Amino acid sequence: MIKTLLAAVLSAALLTPQTRITPPENKYTPAQDVELGRQAAAEAERQLPILRDEVASSYVESIGRRLVSAIPADLRHPEFRYSFEVVNVKDINAFALPGGPMFVNRGMIEAARDEGEVAGVMAHELSHVVLRHGTAQASKATKYEIGQLAGAVLGAIIGGRVGSIVAQGTQFGLGAAFLRFGREFERQADIEGSHIMASAGYDPVDMANMFKTIEKQGGRGGPEWLSDHPNPGNRYEYITAEAKMLRVEHPVRDTRAFNDVRGHLRQLPPALTSEQVARDTSRGGTLPRGTTGSAPTGGVEPPASDMRTYTIGDVMRVSVPANWQELQANNAVTFAPNGAYGQVGGQSVFTHGLEFGVARNETHDLQTATRELIDSFAQSNPQLRQSSGFSRLNISGRNGLQTSLSNVSEATGQPETIVVATTTLRDGSLLYAIAVAPRDEFRQYQSAFQRSLSSIRLMD
Repeated sequence: MIKTLLAAVLSAALLTPQTRITPPENKYTPAQDVELGRQAAAEAERQLPILRDEVASSYVESIGRRLVSAIPADLRHPEFRYSFEVVNVKDINAFALPGGPMFVNRGMIEAARDEGEVAGVMAHELSHVVLRHGTAQASKATKYEIGQLAGAVLGAIIGGRVGSIVAQGTQFGLGAAFLRFGREFERQADIEGSHIMASAGYDPVDMANMFKTIEKQGGRGGPEWLSDHPNPGNRYEYITAEAKMLRVEHPVRDTRAFNDVRGHLRQLPPALTSEQVARDTSRGGTLPRGTTGSAPTGGVEPPASDMRTYTIGDVMRVSVPANWQELQANNAVTFAPNGAYGQVGGQSVFTHGLEFGVARNETHDLQTATRELIDSFAQSNPQLRQSSGFSRLNISGRNGLQTSLSNVSEATGQPETIVVATTTLRDGSLLYAIAVAPRDEFRQYQSAFQRSLSSIRLMD
């Protein structure tokens, strides 16, 4: 009897997870997670191409329920309502909203080599939910109402890196940050996800293998997931090390259901790309205040000498020429003169003016963060080029950087000059300003741009 009890104790010790994950501080309640996720999920279902297919839906639902049943007792939230949808998009991606709704791209299922890899991605996303990373991240930013958060979440889902340099997402700064977690939250979701996988009968090594598959994809499929889920470093190695401590007997890998659903998906019409989804969504969306469905007219007045001051959220105040209009779109606030804004190809664009936004900053080095921002713009602007080095400037008493870019305007087809200025906010986020004007008119606007940049007063 003593030997049996001792053996049981030793066995339990061997199976104890190597790393304990503690949920981060959070100013929101679990009930607010549920409300936020419910609102954002309702919008996502209206705007994303949900795959209404019983075979695929039932399959993903069955994996999801198996993983939910394996959530550790101390991370269970009885308020949460888990749901699982398949999105008819070929890009490798998945996301989960606060309170439980999860959306898995068809491309993720098609890229996986076995059921364990699908479960690995879903366990990772589920861990973001149970650790309440979404609202924990919002807690670090500033005070937001639930309605604002829901809009920001949708902007982050739909927006990605799709659209032009001046076509961003609707809540200033939050959309880009809300579902795009930092490396520490990613590591937590990897570790906790490996524990949930093991408890559900899956080998956590399959999670590590799927991440390796995603990293190797490149091109259209891989970077979309990686942009939202940055590699904390040594991801494969630490997940594999964790898996050795968890030791799953006879793990689930290839199943008949997995092979059946893969064969079934091959018989369906091809899935959409995220670019196609973003274009379709923007055509059905609401234009920024003051815009029309037509392209910019090109009849633009020179910048007024008088300045008007605006307050942008809890982040900053800035003065801009008095004849420029304030236009709010996802993740950014734009100021542009009449005739300089409209729509091209379903995207809201402007040809003259200033845009302010906030981007995630994964590095403490301002120049590296600024380069990463420019690289993200270049992915949807193939003719974008950096035309000058970085120069230092003062933005509201903080160190800043400035550089010039060249591009071809999506609206006019003509060369344009872009100046990008950046600094960091108190929470480490990257504040950026983008000044845009046609190349042959840029000198007329340069003084106005510099006056506006000099007027910035940060309030964070």
